[in-house]
Formats: sequence, structure tokens, C-alpha cells
Amino acid sequence: MQPTERKTRSNTAATRSGRNELGTGITQDTDIYTASKYHGYATTISASDQADDDQEQREEDDEARGRFSITAPQELLDEIDAANSAHETAQQRAREQQQQQASRHVRRELPAEGSYAEKVRKAQLEREEASLVAKIQRQDAQQADAQPAQGKRKWDDQTPAHPSAVDATPRRSRWDETPADVHGVSADATPKRTRSRWDETPAGVHVEATPRRAGSRWDETPAHVAPVESVGVRAPAMAARNQPMSDADLDALLPAAGFTIVDPPAAYVPLRTPARRQQLQLQQQQPAGFHMGDAAPRHALVASAEDALGGAGALPAMAPDDMQYFAPLLDGSTEDTPERQVLRLLLRVKNDTPVQRKAAMRQVSARARTLGADAIFGQTLPLLMSPTLDAQERHVLVKLLDRALLRLGDEARPHVHRILVVVEPMLADAGDRFAQAEARQIISNLSKAAGLPAMLAALRPDVDHADAFVRRTTAHALAVVGAALGVPQLLPFVRALCASRKSQLARQTGALVVQQTAGLLRSGVLPHLAELAGCVAGLLTDGTAAVRTSAALALAALAQSAAPYGVEAFASALPPLWAGVRAHSGRALAAFLSAAGHIVALMDAADAAAAVHRLLPVVLREFHAPDEHMRLVVLAVIRRCLAHPQALPRAQLLADVLPPLFECFWTRRVALRPRTAVHVVNATEDMALRVGAAAVVARLVPLLKDDAADLRAMAAQGLARVLRAAGAADLDARQEELVVDAILYAFQEQQQQDAQDASSHAAVLLDAFGTAIDALGARAAPYLQQIASALLWRLNNPSPAVRQHAADLAARLASAMHTCHHDDLLARVSLVLFEYLGEEYPDVLGSILAALGAVVGVIGVDAMQPPVADLLPRLAPILKNRHEKVQEACLDVVGRIADRAPGHVSPREWMRCCFALLDLLRAPRKAIRRAAVSTFGYIARAIGPQDVLATLLSNLKVQERQNRVCTTVAIAIVAESCAPFTVLPALMNEYRVPELNVQNGVVKSLAFLFEYIGPVARDYVYAVTPLLQDALTDRDLVHRQQAAAVIRHLALAVAGLNNEEPLLHLLNFLWPNIFETSPHSICAVLEAIESCRVCLGPARIMQYALQGLFHPARKVRDVYWRIYNMMVVGAHPALVAYYPRIEDEPHHTYRRYDLEYML
Repeated sequence: MQPTERKTRSNTAATRSGRNELGTGITQDTDIYTASKYHGYATTISASDQADDDQEQREEDDEARGRFSITAPQELLDEIDAANSAHETAQQRAREQQQQQASRHVRRELPAEGSYAEKVRKAQLEREEASLVAKIQRQDAQQADAQPAQGKRKWDDQTPAHPSAVDATPRRSRWDETPADVHGVSADATPKRTRSRWDETPAGVHVEATPRRAGSRWDETPAHVAPVESVGVRAPAMAARNQPMSDADLDALLPAAGFTIVDPPAAYVPLRTPARRQQLQLQQQQPAGFHMGDAAPRHALVASAEDALGGAGALPAMAPDDMQYFAPLLDGSTEDTPERQVLRLLLRVKNDTPVQRKAAMRQVSARARTLGADAIFGQTLPLLMSPTLDAQERHVLVKLLDRALLRLGDEARPHVHRILVVVEPMLADAGDRFAQAEARQIISNLSKAAGLPAMLAALRPDVDHADAFVRRTTAHALAVVGAALGVPQLLPFVRALCASRKSQLARQTGALVVQQTAGLLRSGVLPHLAELAGCVAGLLTDGTAAVRTSAALALAALAQSAAPYGVEAFASALPPLWAGVRAHSGRALAAFLSAAGHIVALMDAADAAAAVHRLLPVVLREFHAPDEHMRLVVLAVIRRCLAHPQALPRAQLLADVLPPLFECFWTRRVALRPRTAVHVVNATEDMALRVGAAAVVARLVPLLKDDAADLRAMAAQGLARVLRAAGAADLDARQEELVVDAILYAFQEQQQQDAQDASSHAAVLLDAFGTAIDALGARAAPYLQQIASALLWRLNNPSPAVRQHAADLAARLASAMHTCHHDDLLARVSLVLFEYLGEEYPDVLGSILAALGAVVGVIGVDAMQPPVADLLPRLAPILKNRHEKVQEACLDVVGRIADRAPGHVSPREWMRCCFALLDLLRAPRKAIRRAAVSTFGYIARAIGPQDVLATLLSNLKVQERQNRVCTTVAIAIVAESCAPFTVLPALMNEYRVPELNVQNGVVKSLAFLFEYIGPVARDYVYAVTPLLQDALTDRDLVHRQQAAAVIRHLALAVAGLNNEEPLLHLLNFLWPNIFETSPHSICAVLEAIESCRVCLGPARIMQYALQGLFHPARKVRDVYWRIYNMMVVGAHPALVAYYPRIEDEPHHTYRRYDLEYML
């Protein structure tokens, strides 16, 4: 006997006896092994041989796995899988709910116009239908539970010893049935196989032979089957075959006598859908057979299309989905009805350019009453229900609807219900805050236009709708109505809803209305707090759990909005609230706990102590709840209870609350859920403020050495928050050592354990490390040597992430090392950082430069190692690096050196830096450009402004606008740093260059210069006046705009310094520019005139303004009145003394005496 055969037989014997080779006390797994004689026999026939081969391979794999593998019990495996997938399942469920809510407005039909009774009757039918469907589903579920479970695998069924004994039992497939009579087939007869055991007929069975084929029967083509034509080839033939017959065709087919042409019925209306018209046009254009068409039909078709669109290019192109809404525009009708006008404007709003869209929206707003509410809403609302609208199109259409509502007013009253059906689903769109705000705005305007009775009549049928989504959106809409029209007006309806005896859904909707009202009004709910709380207090003892839960959530929202006032309003709700906390569980208990926690936050010390005594046992019990929502609720309740020191003494917190808090919430599973982890850290911080940092830090330190990276990061975040809030004063020496050791371990382990999440956890660990060292202060000095050694070792690590983390830590701990008088460590660290300036990874290089900048800022330039004379030449080439982090960090180091030690570096090196800085003026980040222009000022102060100014002035000739603007700012900073007289001569001389960009740059530089130097500008007013006079009379609009900006800053700088004469001269050249139409230009001119008012006084500007206040041209009057209004706002009391003296007329008296002014 072969060894393999003996092994197989021994395994088989062990299997049959219910034992295995590992021991005699282990029973067989019935889910994998079976003792059936026919184990391994197939019970189904596949449609192809490939499926048979696959089945045999699967059986062999299953047998191998079952024979040679050792697994854990199935119950343990299921528990582990359920625990690992719980979070993913919850996220998937939340995403599915969001998708369902986002598509509700598409599935809900736009209601037809009808009476209130019809709407109520329809809502009643929908409720009855939903109730019947739910009842049928419950009955089906009960029947399914009553039936025995059917086996899913073939070895679960026990096969009799002889095939003839099998009863004819119906199966799910006809191949599973076994006939009652097999014509005496012997069980020992074995069919011969070639490829599969099902290819041949078993011996002894008297049936007709099956024709042999290589594949399946589905692979063969039946006889007499015509080849299938493609749709594209068959479409012209089908179109020609199905087109209607003409009169000539009918005369040719039928005799002339004996037939009569019958007229269609009067009520017959042919189908005029866009698809049918398009198909008819195709049929007319594609005749059967080969045909050479002439050009006349094509020209006629183009002409008719242009006529339908109102001219070539009159309307934007339509998408295929737009045809069902805008098809009437293509029917060729010349009638210009309001509906067609609205459709044309809607198409422009939806598909046209921004300019045309704005013009169309203005037309709809201006002509809303002319077009009528029926035409506007009848075309706009179905379009808003389209499922193919994107976010931008929906936004512009909703804006159009809002503007139309403002114009139509009470004419929108008949369309209230249809508008609400379209807008209400937007209130539940949690992913789009702008859509929610727009929906609230529309409902608010609709409420003010239609009135409360019309809104209640439209919303009343949906308050007890069978769909929970409809009820929620209805409650939100009612809350918006109450916020718009006033809560007292809506309060009787809400009270009636909450007291409804007919429908529990109506009571639940009433509680939802109160909850949404509290969320909308916030502190504005205080005047109505007692009435709203009284409405829902009685629902806490309702017979329906959903109503009780909604009532508790409403009370929680009211207490949260009214905090810290209004605890008296909840007096009637406290007894049923405490009873509900003791009696409920699950989601209902979470709602009651949330309400109790918010109300406890409003109580005084004595009442809060009694309430916390009732709440604490339930809260501590629910610490162990598996539901994430419940865990978040109890954390929030604990935080509100901690706000009352007398309610929870420190000893009780240390004994009863702190241990279960860490036991239940500081776990690996919680660390994997960021939403819960944030609340746990916040609760731990509040706990540390009450019990002290030592007790909390003692429990956080072991977690910093946990194997799970997420838990380490969470513990590091908690440690940073606790030390930042409570400090480290109560930590003893042993705890200091443990904290430093644990945080250093967590920092070093982040690369080995967190390769995928290093970027997310590095910032948390770095902040925790720095916070811990800063909190210890001078007590951290004994540990800095160890930290510096680890830091230097990690700087030499081959991993770029490790080097980056080490450089970031050096930058974070530089100030702490200097505080502990460890400048020698800083010098050694800076020397190592200098050696690594050739780093090839830009992220690592940026961190190294940031660390160098921190060291330079702490120990100073004189103690810097290496000397700055050696450091700056290495930094100049790095300035050309395109990485933003490298640029920002390098500019910081260069700026610090130029500010603190300009004489340590040769002027030649500074000029090299200037040329490198010119490229940084084109950086996309504003922070980099700001640092670059500031560095120009430092360098100019170090080596003088001449060379730097020459470099900047030559840069004004570039074409890129951003580069020129940054150059002008740099010139102004250089002038501020080195005094204006060193810059102004060269700047004014550069204005003589006959190039527009250069002249604009010079004028803009003057604007920034006078803005920066302030009152020092009084010495340069007369010098720049001729230049500004030339700029104000230039033909270029931008040139005059920049000159106005210079006058603005110059006038504000010299106000009150006796420089009115040159400014009055410049005002004469500025005033003709008040009629400019460019927005930027007119704003600059008006701001300059306002500045001149500050410098010259309102009297001078009033004399200019009186010339055009009563001009016959409206456009002239508008500008002058705008200037006058500006003066009234800015200097209204000063205008009284400057009114002109107008002599009296025979019938009018204009003179006013001083006594009359006083009276």
C-alpha cells in the first residue's frame, strides 16, 4: 500500500469517527465535515463543462483547506469580523442615507393644483397605503421566520443510500429534481467520461441519445435564424416602413370607388412629443433606398429652426435632457405667449453665458407681474424637479425663484404647495449649507407674501405623512415660517399638533417643529421658551416611543438655545424626564439623557447637585454601551455635569468617574473613530481641570507606549490638551520622567508603526512633545541632552520622513533649550543642520531651514554656528527652489540675518540674494511674496538703496502684472527703510521713460510710499505735485486711477500739516474724473475726494458739489448727489456753516438768523 493511500485512508477513518489527528477530545466541525456516504456528489447539472471544472477545483480546494488547516471557532471569527466592520458599516449606512435624502426631491412628484380637501384626502390615501404595505411586510417576515431554514450547501442534505428511494421533491431548479422511476438503473453503473461526467448518457438508461457537442447548447446557432441587423443599419429602413402613407399612396393601393375619407373625432389630439417630432423629421429626411437630395429641403429646415429659436444664435444650445422642458420653443409657433417668454428666459438662465444669465434674471425680476405667477411657476418648478440639474444650475434657478417671489407678492398664493414641494427637500441637504440657506430664504419670503393661513393650508396635509422624510422637511418648513412671521402666530398650530389625539405622527411632527424652531432662533427663543416647552412637556409620557424621543430632543434643543437662562420654563418637564431616564434604553434613553444634561447646565448649584445624583448612575452604566451615539451623549452629559463643582466633588470624580472613563473610552476602537475621539479628548481636558493634571497624566502615559498608532496619537493629543489647560505644576519628578520617556518613545515609534499615517500623526506628536517640554519649563533641563542625542541620531537616518520629523522637533524645542540655558546643544544642532542643507527632498529641506531659522532667532547671530558669513552663501542658491515650503523657510532665515547682522555678509552676497528674490515675486502664495518684499527692505538697509533700487526699477519693465505690483511694494518698503529722499529722485526720473508699464509702476510705488511713510510725506508734497498733475491729465484710465490713489494717501498723510495749497491744485485736476464709468476708477476718484475733504475741509468740497446738484442731466446729478451724501455721512455737522447765502425773494425767505439756529 502506498504511503499516500494509507494517509488518505487514515484521514478518512478519523473523519468518519468524528475525531482528527490532533487529539481524541476534539470533535469534528459539522460546517466543514460530514459523515454522509454520498459526501462530494454533485446535486446540480451545470450548463457548460467549464462550470463543472470550476466546481471540481473548488471542491478540491475546500477539501484541502478542511484537511490541512487549523482555524479558530466560527463564533470567535464572526465576532472579530463584526467588530472590525462595525465602523465601516455605520459609515456606509450614513452615506446611503445621505444619498437617499439627496434624491427625495426627485422621487416626489410635483402636486397638481387642487382644493384643500383633495390634498387631505390624498394624504390620507397615502397613509393607508403605507400602513397596508407595512402590514404585508410584517406578515411576510413572520411567515419566513416560521418556515424551517433551508440548507445552502450540498453536503447539508442527507442523501439516502439508494437513489431509487429518493422522493420526487420540488426544488428551486428543474435539474435538482429526481424522477420517481429511473427505469431500473443500477447504482453501480458508472458512466464513462471524456471531458466531464455529464457529457455522456449513463449505461442502462433507455433514453434517446443526446447529440454530442464540444461546448454548451447555448453556443450553437439554431437553424433558419436570420442574421441580426444592427440598430444603426435597421433604423432608416424601419423609419421608411413606419412613416404614414400619403393620399397618393392610398389612391394607388385602394380603388377610387367604395371608400370614403373619414374625419378624425373632434376630441382627438395627436401626440406631439419632441421624440416623435424628431423621429418624423428623420423619416422625412431619410427616404428608403439611395436618394440624391437637393439643397432646398435643408435650407428650409435651417430657416424653420432659426425662426423657432427667434433668429440665428438667439438662444443657447440645448442638452438632450432639456428637450422635455423647452420643446415648445422648437414647434415653429410665432405666438409670443408668457409661457414661451418664460421658457426662453429660463433657457438663458440655465445654459447661457454669465452675462446673458444676469440679463435674463433681471428681465424675470422686472417683468414678473407682467408675465404672471402661472407662467413663471408653471415652467420653473418642473425644471427644478429635474434629476439632471447640477448644483450650479439649481443654484441659479433657485435664485431666480426667490427674486420672482419678491416681485409677485400675494400672487404666489395659489402656488404655495407646489413651491414647498420643490424647496423643502433642500432644507434636509446637510452636505450643502448654501442650499439650506437659499431654501430658508425662499420659504421666509413665501410666508411673508402668502400669509400664515395659506402656508398652514399647504403644510397641514404633510404633518402626518407616512414618509418620515416628508414629515421632517415639513417640520423644518414650519419652523422657518414661525421664524419669519413670529413664533406667537405659529404657536396655536404647534400646540394643536402636540395635543393631537388622532395621529401620533402629527404629535411627533409638532415636537420636531419645536426642535427646529429652537435651532433657528437660538437665543431668540427666550421670549417664547415657556410656551414651547409646555407644548412638548406632555409628550414625554406619550404612548409612542418615537414621540417621546422627539419630545426629549426638542427639550434638549430648547435648553441649549436658551443657555444659560430659562431653567424655570422646564419645571413641568423634569418629573417625566427623570422617570424616562430610569425607564428607557437605546435611542430613547440617549434623547432623555441629552435633554437632562442641557437642563442641568441651566440649574443653580443645589438643584444641579440633586440632578447629577440622579443622572450619574445611568451615565456610568451607559459608558459600556456599544452604540456610538449613546457614547457621545454620555460624554456630553459628563462635561455639563463637570461645570458644577459642587455637584461632583473631586474625590467622587477620582473614585467613580475617572477610572471607567479611561476604561471605556481610551481604547483602540475609539481611537479609530475620529468623531468620538475628539469628544473623549475634550471630556478628558475638562476632567483634568477638576481633578488636576497629575491624575489624568498618570493614566495617559501608558497609552503613549501602546502598540496601536492611532491610540498613541490620541493619547498625545490628550496629553497636550491637559498640560496646556491645567499645567504641569502638580507633576512630581517621577511623573516628569515618565512623561518625557513616553512622549519620546511615541515620537520615535511613529515611523516604524505609522508608515501610512505618518503625515497625520506627526503634527499631533510634535505638538504634544513641544507642549510637554514647554509646560515643564526649567525642569526639562535634565532631559534635553537625551532628547538632543535622539534628535541628532534621527537626522542621520536614511528615511526622509524620520529626518523631517527630527528637523521639525528641533525647530519646536529651540526656545525650550534656550530657556534651560543649553545654547551649546543648540549650536551643535545648528551645525548638523547646516551640514544637511544639501538635502534632496524638498519637504525635509524646508524643515531643516525652519529649524535653522528658529535657532538663529533664539541664540542670535553672533553665537550662531556656523557663522552667518558661511551660512548665507549656502542659502542664496536655495532661494531658487520652487517648493513653497523651502521658499518660505529660506526667506525667513535670510530676513533674520539681514535684519540682525547685515554687516557680517559682503554686499556681493546680498546682491546675489536680491537677484534670487526677484523670481520669488512671482510665487503663487501671498506669504512668500510678502516675505520677499520685506527682505528687500532689510537688504537695502544693509548695503544702501542704490543697487537694490536699480534692480527693482529694471523689474518694472516686465509684462507680468503681479511681478510689477510686488516690485512697487518693494520700492515703497525700501523708501521706508532708507528714508524717502534716497528713493524719490531715482523714482521720479524713471517716470520720464516713455513706457506705460514703467510709468504706472512709478505712480503705484508713490501710492504705497506715501501710505507707508505717513506724515513724513509733508516734505515731499511740492516735489511730486507736477508728476501727479501729469498723471491726472493722461489719456490712460489706469494712469489716472493710480494718480487718484496717490492723492488719497497723500491727503490723509498731510491732513492738518498746512499743505492745503498743492492739494487744492491737485483737486482741480482730479474733479473732472468724477464721471468715469469704470468701477475701479470711480471708486479711486471718490476715495481721493473724500480724503481731500479730510485735508481741505468740507467747505471746499461743498463748493464743488453745489455746481451739479441741480443739473438738468440725471447722470450728472447722480454723481454730485453721491458726493454730497458722502459729505453728509462724513461731516454732517460741519456743513451748516458753509451753505451759500441766498437773498430773499418777494414770495420766499431764505435768510436764517443765528437766533433761529439756536432755537
